[in-house]
Amino acid sequence: MLRSPALSLSPQSLQRQRSLQEQAYQALRNAILSGELAPGERLVETKLANKLQVSRTPIREAIRLLQHENLATSDLDGVLRVATISIVDAMQLYDCRIALEELSVRGACHHATEMQLQELESMVEQAEKIVNSKPTQLTSFRLLDIDYRFHRLLAQSSGNPWLVSLLDRVFDQMQLLRIQTTKHNPDVLEIRTEHRQIYQPIQQRDEKAAVEAMVSHLRASKARVVQEVEQLQQTEVSRESGVGSRESLDF
Repeated sequence: MLRSPALSLSPQSLQRQRSLQEQAYQALRNAILSGELAPGERLVETKLANKLQVSRTPIREAIRLLQHENLATSDLDGVLRVATISIVDAMQLYDCRIALEELSVRGACHHATEMQLQELESMVEQAEKIVNSKPTQLTSFRLLDIDYRFHRLLAQSSGNPWLVSLLDRVFDQMQLLRIQTTKHNPDVLEIRTEHRQIYQPIQQRDEKAAVEAMVSHLRASKARVVQEVEQLQQTEVSRESGVGSRESLDF
């Protein structure tokens, strides 16, 4: 789920009427899903506790919950970090999305209300307007936010609340993937024409065409994102090799 880029970790975000563990969990979760805590970044309990002005105990418990959600991980040395998405993870996440979102459009073709169709059309128009306007620092974030809301509304339009719940879990992992890839290539996700191609057959209640458009959209997105992850990993390997070479020369 997308969060505002203006969000920041601070003690002001903690409200004392709720448990500190719950609040620390929500603050850290939001920071991860907004990109404030970047994929691969170390999660140092003392540093986070100082930032939120709490003890290490609620931070430790919050991180355990985040590990359970696969938003945080422990590497081979036991160092806690924000989770990163590998190429295999990316491919498997997209495979799950394709299966789930095929159900979304099938259901939406039969159950979407006129109000929901109007909202979907409005999102399509918003995305097209943003793309055709002068780019700003927030352009990528705004497009990603519309992309998330468009796909989630499709799931809600299906009339299947279990589908919405399952997709929410996938969307959280996809958000990590988007943060990894769009930071280096804001154009990795293409929604300018693909969303309209999905919306139009749904509006016409054409289930077959809607499914084809959705599957085509996600397969194209999968190919772009997997390629970007591969390039990022190659860059990281090259950087680490370069560091090793320089260290050898220093000796």
